[in-house]
Amino acid sequence: MFLSIFSERQLAHYHFSFCHCFVLRFHGLILPSNSNCNTGRGCVCVIFCLSLNIEFPLNLIHPHGCPLDRALETVVIINSIMLAGNERPQPLLTFNDLPPSATLMNPLSASSDDEPVLRRWYHNASLYLTILLIVAPHPSLLYFLVIHYLKTLNDTFHFTLHLFVTYTLTGLALSSLIVCVARDPGPVSSDESNEDDHGREVGLTEALLTMDDDFNSPAKWCRKCWAPKPERTHHCSTCGRCVLKMDHHCPWLGSRCIGHRTYPAFLHFLSCITLLAIYLVAICGSFIYYAFTHPFDVEESIPFHTLGLFFAGCIIAIVIGSFLIYHLYLVTTNQTTLEHISPFLILRYLPPLPRTGHKLSDPPQEHELSSPQRRLVKDAHGTIRLYDVGWKKNWGQVFGWNGRYGWLRRLLYGGASTGDGKVFARNSRSEELLERVARELVEADKDN
Repeated sequence: MFLSIFSERQLAHYHFSFCHCFVLRFHGLILPSNSNCNTGRGCVCVIFCLSLNIEFPLNLIHPHGCPLDRALETVVIINSIMLAGNERPQPLLTFNDLPPSATLMNPLSASSDDEPVLRRWYHNASLYLTILLIVAPHPSLLYFLVIHYLKTLNDTFHFTLHLFVTYTLTGLALSSLIVCVARDPGPVSSDESNEDDHGREVGLTEALLTMDDDFNSPAKWCRKCWAPKPERTHHCSTCGRCVLKMDHHCPWLGSRCIGHRTYPAFLHFLSCITLLAIYLVAICGSFIYYAFTHPFDVEESIPFHTLGLFFAGCIIAIVIGSFLIYHLYLVTTNQTTLEHISPFLILRYLPPLPRTGHKLSDPPQEHELSSPQRRLVKDAHGTIRLYDVGWKKNWGQVFGWNGRYGWLRRLLYGGASTGDGKVFARNSRSEELLERVARELVEADKDN
């Protein structure tokens, strides 16, 4: 690995200069994009040639004062790009023989607020409490089933049935809980490859010319992780990382995120807990009715356990059941919790605004909007569903499966969502609605 610094005059040997670049793993190199410099002048260039599998984040200030709110304010050129002239200019300064394990980190991204902390046992206190709430009713449940069904009624069939259903639902809930805790919710990583989708090897020049994604956009670049941010990916400030199709950060699961790879397991967990609570309410309610009709056949200690189970089941069924119904609505409309409660996220997906005639950024920022513009965005958020492609396909994205026994995995522990979590089909009408919102925002800005 070597580092070379070129002057502005030496840069003139190139046909082009690069500004506002992004970091991309390709052949183990840092590749530039968006070769449009605001100033039109040459810039001091830094060339990085890296060995394979070494990530090299970069953040330097553009010497001619390009806007600092862009993803990268520097000029990056790969050493293997062909020169316009016959000779390669000699660098003014070169650092050779750097250690292979050396990695330069972006100074702006080294924030202690977003660094993941080392997890101790007390970080999982909420998880221990969740497990305790799941298993706490079982001693009273066992006592009630044995005394009432075996000793009083001598009903082995219903005793076995209730025991099987309650412990099956408990086991299924714990299995999906393990998946939510142990599985990564959605790692954001790009596979380093020198081939395209058809298996054809891609050269460096072709890669530079074919990359048309604007990674300066906040919707496609995370300035905290300093890495590409795929569609529907969000940065969790608590975990200090980006999560694919992040739904929410759940403190009850050991302060972990729910994302693309754990969302079906999370819904599986909610469903099992809700069904278990409803089942407890049903069997305890039947006993309460029996106690009123046969008061002399009931053990004195049984009503205490039964009433406790009944009211606990009612509370859990109402709370967790309401949460489950809300998430089933989100699955039906293909939304995440963050997308549903954050109306200003649609600003990221607006088409480019006119260059003149308004004071808004491109894309607009929430703090720039006036009260009428905020109301406009909130009203539009209620009608624009970017990823709603029909309830059947929406459910298929979350609960679909591949393979003959995929349904069994869904039944046992929920599994993960289908797809790679980076690319999603969009509603055909969403682009038209977003264009209308962009026009109305500009018009509202002119009126202010």
